[in-house]
Amino acid sequence: MAKRRAKKRTHVGANNPKHNAPLVGRAAATDPKSMVIRIGAGEVGSSISQLAKDVRQVMEPGTATRLKERRANRLRDYVTMTGTLGVTHLLLFSRSDSGNTNLRIATTPRGPTLHFRVEKYSLCKDVRKAQRHPKGGGKEYITPPLLIMNNISTPGADANSKVPKHLESLTTTVFQSLFPRINPQTTPLRSIRRVLLLNREPATDKDDGSFVLNFRHYAISTQAAGVSKQLRRLDAAEKIFSAKNRKGGVPNLGKLEDIADYMIGGENGEGYMTDATSGSEMDTDAEVEVLEDMPRRVLSTKARAAAAAAAAKLESNGEKTAEGEEEKVERRRVRLVELGPRMKLRMTKVEEGLCAGKTMWHEHIHKSKQEIQDLEQRWEQRQREKEARRKEQKANVEKKKKKERAASGAKPKQNGAEEEEEDDDDDEINGNNSDLFDEMMEEDGFDSEGLAGDAEEAVNEMMDEDDEWEDEREEIAG
Repeated sequence: MAKRRAKKRTHVGANNPKHNAPLVGRAAATDPKSMVIRIGAGEVGSSISQLAKDVRQVMEPGTATRLKERRANRLRDYVTMTGTLGVTHLLLFSRSDSGNTNLRIATTPRGPTLHFRVEKYSLCKDVRKAQRHPKGGGKEYITPPLLIMNNISTPGADANSKVPKHLESLTTTVFQSLFPRINPQTTPLRSIRRVLLLNREPATDKDDGSFVLNFRHYAISTQAAGVSKQLRRLDAAEKIFSAKNRKGGVPNLGKLEDIADYMIGGENGEGYMTDATSGSEMDTDAEVEVLEDMPRRVLSTKARAAAAAAAAKLESNGEKTAEGEEEKVERRRVRLVELGPRMKLRMTKVEEGLCAGKTMWHEHIHKSKQEIQDLEQRWEQRQREKEARRKEQKANVEKKKKKERAASGAKPKQNGAEEEEEDDDDDEINGNNSDLFDEMMEEDGFDSEGLAGDAEEAVNEMMDEDDEWEDEREEIAG
């Protein structure tokens, strides 16, 4: 019999191990992945819906760009899929009854969750309308942005401050975990095309316990420094003609007799005009020195050893090495063009779990040590009650199975088969064979809409207290 062919080109994992570089425009297997969701799809409004789409562009390529929310979807529906899809973060947009726009950044599977109120925001289309030469729609979104955080940590802050030190460290860690890490030694400079800037506004008063972040998103563009505009246009025209798609701005030389008339500038045609000789002030603050991209020969071990010996000999004689002469340093001017969106985020609360759990910090509510201890005791008591209800429910299910077996006269099964059947029944009851999911299904579950009051959660709590769930299951089974 002929040997079955193993597909090695299209199947994941055939010749594509995890440590290989990802495809262009896609995130690696180990990179963070996020989902930007608008909770209450039909209730947040068109502006918040567009803001969620703009934030998805910021999070590309490691986000669900084509995610479609429905009005019937609840937060638990997305949480159950995070483990299967490998999602590490949830960004939840919602609107409260009072009209405030809220943003929650949750780390899966067990939190923490940062609550922000979006005080001001501008969409990408508004930012583009205000610019003379907007940029976007190119290859900026095929790689993740470079995260820059400014003034997040306050000098002299401690655990007793209005904004404690551990909260600032937690905020820094959560935002850093949204994007893959960058290694300066191995990451090519051309792959960094965007910048995400988070700037914390300084407090106006020492007693002010506010934590306000300004969210900005920019595209990075570079051009050679010290070169005239005419030469840059000719270089761009050469690239256009060498490409297959010849579209773009080519300099018009129809009215000139010679190309020298185009290249020579200044009064009375005095010499070659550059940025330094054009009469304008030079701004060198945004100029950096980088090594010119050029193919290099890969040497063997013996060749590298011989080159190192030759370099040591030349240095002992006081001569320059050939390697130093081969390296070409190029000065390039860096320019940032804002892409949007803009947001002003005020942190209001930090929760320990995934949109649930103990409140670690609150902007307006401050409790004494005695009140915190009372809350800790109530929380522990609630956890014990949860565990007792879970054990009672499991015992009731096992008792019901024994009665059914006795009534049907079925033979007792082996331990392995019995355990497998119990797991299947647990999946039918809970919808997910996970302790985390069970915890979230209890009465301390999260508020899926981010609004005050949840009628469905209240009904579920009442049915748990009255043991009506068991009656419903018996009716369904009967």
